[in-house]
Amino acid sequence: MVDTYKRTSNPMMHRPVVKPELVKWMRESQTQLSGEITEVLSFAKNNNIPVIPHETVLYFQMLLSLLRPKRILEIGTAIGFSALVMAQASPEAEIVTIDRNLEMIELAKENLSKYDHRQQIILKEGDAQEVLTELSGAFDIIFMDSAKSKYVEFLPRAMELLAPNGVILMDDIFQAGEILIPIMEIKRNQRALERGLRRLFDEVFDNPKYLTSVLPLGDGLLMIKRAE
Repeated sequence: MVDTYKRTSNPMMHRPVVKPELVKWMRESQTQLSGEITEVLSFAKNNNIPVIPHETVLYFQMLLSLLRPKRILEIGTAIGFSALVMAQASPEAEIVTIDRNLEMIELAKENLSKYDHRQQIILKEGDAQEVLTELSGAFDIIFMDSAKSKYVEFLPRAMELLAPNGVILMDDIFQAGEILIPIMEIKRNQRALERGLRRLFDEVFDNPKYLTSVLPLGDGLLMIKRAE
């Protein structure tokens, strides 16, 4: 019985997690965005500004509808697309978003002024490490989509700000598979980023303080919450 199970299950275990054609299918077959938010998305695409991909948008919509967060913290505003997605999915939530890139801040301000009709989103300007020390209260969801090397540095303060049953989400942790490559084989200007991510993995994986889950959405999404 065991031998039969091994023979039949092993081929499945060695298949790629998500093939390119399946990613294309997910992005084209699932419910498409509509309304004003598509104007922000079109601007991002036309100007080569990275935003969360469609499958991640839909996952956020599902997650937020289940968790019904009262407060959301985002580190990495960019042009405000993901903050607006979360505001749309959680119309009762207060959303605090942080960025230090002046060009992105100006674009985000324009988008929030135009599309944040319920005035849910508070944009904080400055270095996230400093802004985090100024925040108070608990956040039900903390979403990080900024300098990947800093995730591990943001984590301690993020855990302090996290509500008892809250969730931290960190985007783009696969780095197109570079996390599997020996550090000295990575381009020199990318090594600090990779070292930061590997420090993060060393900190949270197999740590009894945390529950973690890695989702193959976009370029990898890491979920972290306190262990019970």
